[in-house]
Amino acid sequence: MRQFYVYILASRIGGTLYIGVTNDLVRRVAEHKSKQVPGFTKRHDVGRLVYFEIFEDVEAAIHREKRLKKWPREWKVQLIEKYNPDWIDLFLEIAGVQ
Repeated sequence: MRQFYVYILASRIGGTLYIGVTNDLVRRVAEHKSKQVPGFTKRHDVGRLVYFEIFEDVEAAIHREKRLKKWPREWKVQLIEKYNPDWIDLFLEIAGVQ
């Protein structure tokens, strides 16, 4: 069964936010971190994985991503801080690196 992920990256605690959707969270976050893909995250140095959700249905994941992007920044920050109050980079955990 495939899984899809909606994720939020940050440049730093309280910094610039980026919301995306992918079917391979480890690969996609690694691309952001390594600045392989030109664009918003490279320009704004956004690479800290601070939040993610897992979906079994791609349409549900895309719908959630679109809804989160429309949220006010304050709501996004509250969502992050509810589950990750210290804005810890979750990449090492999901990549299996300790």
